[in-house]
Amino acid sequence: MTTAKFSKLFRMAAVAGALAASSAPALAVKPFSADYSASYMGMQGAGRMTVSQADGGRWKYELSITSPLAELRQSTTFDEASGKLRPLSGSDSSKVLTKKKNIDASYDWSRGVATWTGDVKGDRAGPIKLQSGDLDGLLINLAIVRDATAGKPMSYRMVEDGRVKQLSYSVVGKETISVGGKSQQATKVSSKNGDKETIAWVVADVPVPVRILQRENGSDAIDLRVQAVR
Repeated sequence: MTTAKFSKLFRMAAVAGALAASSAPALAVKPFSADYSASYMGMQGAGRMTVSQADGGRWKYELSITSPLAELRQSTTFDEASGKLRPLSGSDSSKVLTKKKNIDASYDWSRGVATWTGDVKGDRAGPIKLQSGDLDGLLINLAIVRDATAGKPMSYRMVEDGRVKQLSYSVVGKETISVGGKSQQATKVSSKNGDKETIAWVVADVPVPVRILQRENGSDAIDLRVQAVR
């Protein structure tokens, strides 16, 4: 699995729509650790997502994944402002065979800009002007669960890797899904963009989507499933 595919898998976990900037106060952030499995075209990977408390009322969201061909680590330090999650800094490192890549992000809310350093092209270094409610890819994992559980419209402005992207999702039904061997009732949300579709399953008491499926040209491409949450 390539670095780009790994990264896309978890940024597509940004299963959300247009609410980031207008969301009502949300549930309080709580620490958690989630083990998951990932499948890409028959290749298997495994990893972990964690949220832990940092200094000064800040939080740290970390993601790691490994497969026979690649390793990926991402992290975001964030806080809450007026009930909204707000990225402060981030790092993204990957290794595919002998090729390595490291990128650091800074979200300077006092200046209102985001910038990137490390292995980035000149036109991706920023600055990009920030707007209230902007999120990075990891934080959308948390935001979608908050908003889907609350029955709110879903829309997000994702600021990441020197780009701005609008992500919009809609609820397509309810479905029973297995989480750690236990059946759970999940809300199923979907977003389509040309020949690509991303589907996520959200369970009310689980802080991240319990499954994320990316489809291309009508076929399953990437499948992420949470195995256990602590």
